[in-house]
Amino acid sequence: MSAAAAAVRPGSFDAWKLAIRPPTLTAAVAPVVVGTGLAIGKGAFAAGPAIAALVGAVCLQIGANLANDLFDFQRGADTHERLGPPRAAQMGLLGPRDLRLGTAVVFAIAMLAGIYLVYVAGWPIVAVGLASIAGALIYTGGPWPAGYHALGDLMTFVYFGVLAVAGAYYVQAGELPAAAIWASLPMGCTVTAILVVNNLRDIPTDRESGKMTLGVVMGDRATRWWYTLQMLAPFALAVAAWPLGFAGPWVLVSLAASPMAFKLVRGVLDGASGRGLNPFLKATARFDLLFGALFALGLALG
Repeated sequence: MSAAAAAVRPGSFDAWKLAIRPPTLTAAVAPVVVGTGLAIGKGAFAAGPAIAALVGAVCLQIGANLANDLFDFQRGADTHERLGPPRAAQMGLLGPRDLRLGTAVVFAIAMLAGIYLVYVAGWPIVAVGLASIAGALIYTGGPWPAGYHALGDLMTFVYFGVLAVAGAYYVQAGELPAAAIWASLPMGCTVTAILVVNNLRDIPTDRESGKMTLGVVMGDRATRWWYTLQMLAPFALAVAAWPLGFAGPWVLVSLAASPMAFKLVRGVLDGASGRGLNPFLKATARFDLLFGALFALGLALG
């Protein structure tokens, strides 16, 4: 535990900041930016729905983080041997009641944004919103938590890639073309890469606690190559959008993020482990945002 984390007072703003985990919020922001970039490129941009989609996505991510902080602690996955950034429940900074209330509040805000989106985009948004809240809760909660049964990567790809990008586009354009689905695939990869490096670091402690992530199932070496695929596939998918007719040549601007991707992949393949992977976790989240911004720019320019 860092000295800064040890100095945090229970119930304080800093305690909530630990639980919210601001560095992870790029996973919510980047796909909405990409969906909006595509909407701009197609002449369908609508500011109100775009902002509401962003608010809803960020609140869902915060709610998922708070719920995971609580559920992982209650299931014994977060202990004093934890290798990742400190968790609020594990450190006694926030109690179960605090985390439940915080989760309920941010989900309520997400629902308010969703009500507006239903008004402008129709009832399909209800299904997407309810599925997103359910996904955030069953990831580490409930009788059969998906994240404990090697389904975390798939859920992350679907919810923070496909649904987030396609949903952000749909609420602005009122339609769902193939281009929106294709644009969601690179973002599904980049956000999944964040989870993969997190799970790679935690393989020993997750195995000991019985948390069966895909990293535990695949093992250390295969997980490192799985991370490599998630980091490099987005470039192939983004570039392919041009000849496939889903985007114009400006989409190639996303390649500007490739040096960062190669640097991170090299470090992970070279054997960084344990707490040494924490800088890679933060940097992968930054890469997710950088790639998303560049990809969105390329889509917006057509």
